[in-house]
Formats: sequence, C-alpha cells, structure tokens
Amino acid sequence: GKAEETLEPPASVRTVGDLIGWLAGRDEGYAHAFETPRVIRAAIDHAHVREDAMIAGAREIAFFPPMTGG
Repeated sequence: GKAEETLEPPASVRTVGDLIGWLAGRDEGYAHAFETPRVIRAAIDHAHVREDAMIAGAREIAFFPPMTGG
C-alpha cells in the first residue's frame, strides 16, 4: 500500500531476505504483504536480485508482488 518509503533497518538486516523478515514484523500491513515471501520479487538499484543478495550500499530496494497476465 506504499509507493515509496525511506527506512533505516538495523545492522542485523544484511540481505533482501532479512529485510523481508524485518519488514514483516513491523506491522500488520507489512505482515500481510510479505505473508508468502517466495512469490515476492526484489530489485536493488533497478537490478533484479535473489533473496540472498546483500543490501549494503543499496540506494533503492523495490519489491514486486506476484502478477497475473503476460
């Protein structure tokens, strides 16, 4: 439900997967958005990445929900 948000995750959040877990624990909205993390796609600075990608130095991290169609 957010187009953009600026956050400072704790130092223990090192990967995209860590970030998803941390965000899911923030509130019900995030928990709902990330309830099935395996279908979420992520990009760091406009490049698609896997869940184990490191986020250090990222200027932008984007999450894409599952979509239908082609």
